[in-house]
Amino acid sequence: MAKILVTGAEGFIGSHLTELLVKEGYDVRAMVQYNSFNNWGWIDTFDKEVKDSLDIFLGDVRDPNGVRTAMKDVDAVFHLAALIAIPYSYHSPDMYVDTNIKGTLNILQAARDLNTERVLVTSTSEVYGTAQYVPIDEKHPYQGQSPYSATKIGADRLAESFYRSFDLPVSIVRPFNTYGPRQSARAVIPTIITQLLSGMKEIKLGSLEPTRDFNYVKDTARGFLEIYRSNKTIGQEINIATQREISIGELAEELIRQIAPDAKIVCDAQRVRPEKSEVERLLGCNEKIKALTDWRPQYTFEEGLAETIAFFRENLDKYKADIYNV
Repeated sequence: MAKILVTGAEGFIGSHLTELLVKEGYDVRAMVQYNSFNNWGWIDTFDKEVKDSLDIFLGDVRDPNGVRTAMKDVDAVFHLAALIAIPYSYHSPDMYVDTNIKGTLNILQAARDLNTERVLVTSTSEVYGTAQYVPIDEKHPYQGQSPYSATKIGADRLAESFYRSFDLPVSIVRPFNTYGPRQSARAVIPTIITQLLSGMKEIKLGSLEPTRDFNYVKDTARGFLEIYRSNKTIGQEINIATQREISIGELAEELIRQIAPDAKIVCDAQRVRPEKSEVERLLGCNEKIKALTDWRPQYTFEEGLAETIAFFRENLDKYKADIYNV
């Protein structure tokens, strides 16, 4: 089986993808952001058998020398390492340029020099901005409504340029809003669940009207694998979406119903994004991924929510529900 490098392997989607690749029999090198505590993020929670099978590489995608070393002798790279919090991108856009654009460039340059057989670059539905039509297919215009989304647009276009200029076998993987176990509390579903499980009676949220297309994380991870397994996806950018949308308000009411029916929603001004920056509607088209791969969603939204709630019940001590996570 191929040897695959996963950047951002210690994170939310990256950890689920790493586990899936190991269970599917791949030889996996997990690139984990260096820290002096030798903390491997969510990899530290893996079963011993899975963890022991990994080739752990401590580094940083912003370092071209470290990236090149990490990518030696691998057949493919799944590039997930990124800064993703939209509110924090208002505060520190320089960091997003360095990590999301320059980090992706380091991956692409090394892959070109090392003749890497496949490169999967992780995009985001945020590159589309508020839907100009639905469902949003891969031909939808791009609109940078936050510094985060602007840097992801830049990274995507760099990836496309390396395919067109140097024939680098790149696929751009574009998940819509992923949720599930291990997600950080900066995302809306963990924000709601952790507040409810902590016994709060007033659930603080920003805008309630925007809609999102939510992928369960195990379906997102499977999407990466199926895109990798199909040569038809080389040179393509591909949505991973359910083609189902729900408003943040409706989502909150459903979680309240399941966890704490007497809780109420209150608007927290610091969580409201600038008017022109808020993405009001995301509803993705998944026809392309279905046409090019064997991927199909395996979880309903209800099943995914149930597993997510169960995870946070068992791991609530790892989260600070009373603090707004930027």
